[in-house]
Amino acid sequence: MNARRTLPALLTAALALSACDIPATGVVEAGEPATGVREPPGATEAPQEPRALPFTTVPLYFVSDGSLVAVPRTLSGGAELGGTVLMLFKGPGPGERERGLTTELPPAGAAPTIRTDGATVTVELPPDAAGLSDTAVDQLACTVAGARLRQDPELGSVQVTVEQPGGRLAGRSGDDCPDMASPAPSATVPPATVPTDTPPTG
Repeated sequence: MNARRTLPALLTAALALSACDIPATGVVEAGEPATGVREPPGATEAPQEPRALPFTTVPLYFVSDGSLVAVPRTLSGGAELGGTVLMLFKGPGPGERERGLTTELPPAGAAPTIRTDGATVTVELPPDAAGLSDTAVDQLACTVAGARLRQDPELGSVQVTVEQPGGRLAGRSGDDCPDMASPAPSATVPPATVPTDTPPTG
């Protein structure tokens, strides 16, 4: 290409761009790209309301003078069968023992396996819970039946099968349990309130 012809052509193009106010340079940076909608100055996030916790009262069956006695206990989060059974295996509390309540269930080293099928519940005991007495089986079966009715009051009646290590089976009906009262509806624990300072009166 002839250098003498190219130079006038480039000068002509540069003059034409400057006449149209178009810079004869590359891309001109104009700040950072947009990253989204920004909150106005001073804006704060709205506080979230505290959430209420559900709780349910279930009967735990202990022993008094050789007979079963239902003791109400309150569980948070609903009548979960596994948690109810573990609480039963812990036995009566100090105040309940002062009232003469005992248990024939041994302390559980492992949680039992619980399977539900409508109104039928099967409790498979761990190896360290072998050789339960009939009264201990009654404690376990009645407690599970009561908790299951709290989960689904429309069942009306619950059949519980206890599988002990070694293949021994024991079946109990919730209808045979004492004080198997109508299930109380679940409720909620109101959220905790923070006391506020009030100005003195008078």
